[in-house]
Amino acid sequence: MGNYKETKEEVRNNLFARVPLVVIHSSERERVERMLRELAAELKTGIFYYTDVKQVISLNGSGQIDVNQEPLRFAQERFRKNRGTTFVLGDAMRVREENAFSREILDTLYLAMETSGTLVLVTPDYVWNRLAGFGLMTRLDYPDSDERMKQISQFVERYRSAYPISWSNADIQRAAMMLRGFSEIQIDNILVSQLVSHKGLEQKHLQEFAKQKSRLYAAVPCVDEVRINERRAAAGMDNLRDWLRERKQLFFLSDEILSQYGLTAPKGILLAGVPGCGKSFSARLAAQEWELPLFRFDIGSIYDKWMGESERKMQEALTFLDNMAPCVVWIDEVEKALAVSDSGNDTGKRILGQFLYWLQESTERVFLVATANDISKLPPELFRKGRFSEIFFVDLPNRRERKAAIEQYMNRCLHQKAENEVLERLVNATEGYSYADIEEMVKEAAQYQLLHPEQSVGEEVMLQVIQRMISFAESNPDTVESLRKWGKHRAAPASRTDSGKEE
Repeated sequence: MGNYKETKEEVRNNLFARVPLVVIHSSERERVERMLRELAAELKTGIFYYTDVKQVISLNGSGQIDVNQEPLRFAQERFRKNRGTTFVLGDAMRVREENAFSREILDTLYLAMETSGTLVLVTPDYVWNRLAGFGLMTRLDYPDSDERMKQISQFVERYRSAYPISWSNADIQRAAMMLRGFSEIQIDNILVSQLVSHKGLEQKHLQEFAKQKSRLYAAVPCVDEVRINERRAAAGMDNLRDWLRERKQLFFLSDEILSQYGLTAPKGILLAGVPGCGKSFSARLAAQEWELPLFRFDIGSIYDKWMGESERKMQEALTFLDNMAPCVVWIDEVEKALAVSDSGNDTGKRILGQFLYWLQESTERVFLVATANDISKLPPELFRKGRFSEIFFVDLPNRRERKAAIEQYMNRCLHQKAENEVLERLVNATEGYSYADIEEMVKEAAQYQLLHPEQSVGEEVMLQVIQRMISFAESNPDTVESLRKWGKHRAAPASRTDSGKEE
């Protein structure tokens, strides 16, 4: 990664050393022009700069020279007449391979070498290897975190007197992180668009930057954005929620601060446990808590019958997720996609290797929430330290959690608020129920109310539903016992007991 300051210093050294060719890889021509204009003033040297529209201009002077779309002939003439001339092609095209134009550049470079001149090519493309051998290459990437912070701060100061802008320094830092991967022009356009459409800028508008990224990068079939339309209170999983609140602060710290302590941003969590107890909901909870976009990554759908296609699709998906950073990524039932059988599935092993490498080495702010029902099928490499920030075990809800869940579902589905004595009896009757069981119980009661509007749904109807239902724990006691045995010693509990101690 080359930020503005580093790239400028590198170009300065190359110009001072009179390197015949300097290639600046960048798609931000205006930003490169500003850099070269600054260097022309600081080095007190003349730099001629060509674009098709402006023709040739002097970056430390004024005026325009029309070269009739033949910049290289002008450059050659300058090299012959003046030693130490610097000439810049501001948007060099057709330089990837040998052709008439690239051969003319080659001839110009021989002349530059003889007269201590420098030819600068500004291009987003690769350069023909014969040209590349004449000089040095540098890269000006999109603005880094500090540059985005400075640009957004200047924008806020410029418009604060005309529009109500309530962003704090923390909000500006958050905006800088959300706008990673955009050029200076794109950042300004997005900020202006948000400012005008909302007639100001508030903290809640930060989430809309993610939509801009979704439009910028081409979608991939195996990654879908999950819309979170409403904030729902979560019943239980207090340890997990506390962990998310604490790690949120670390996730949004700058790389510079984290590196001072040898830390990286939290990478994600693995949730294992009893089916129907809120593992999948936790992905929405994390995205809701951190105010980030949520994407569901279906790894199973990348497998293809054609050789190499699965690996290509996997790489496309991982690149897309990195581009969407910062975001939360949810992989449901990860064991089904990553389990590699002993019979030797080469494609599956390569996919697993790609995923593990990304999980370990990616430096982008992508927070992964992976859920698993059958831990025994997960590859042991997945549990290596550093790949997940924490592994949580999600158990059947305890009394307090069941009570909160019943209250929420009754309020949402039946529009009722039960008395405390009724709630206690329902809590006793639903011992061993999962959240999914409780939801189904209340929804059955709501269906009864729809079908029999003349009757009110009370405690008796719900108890009858409970008597008819067979919970997951009742139908799969061995599975629940096995999961609990694994979670007791190998994962942190997602919930606390009623007394406040972990169970």
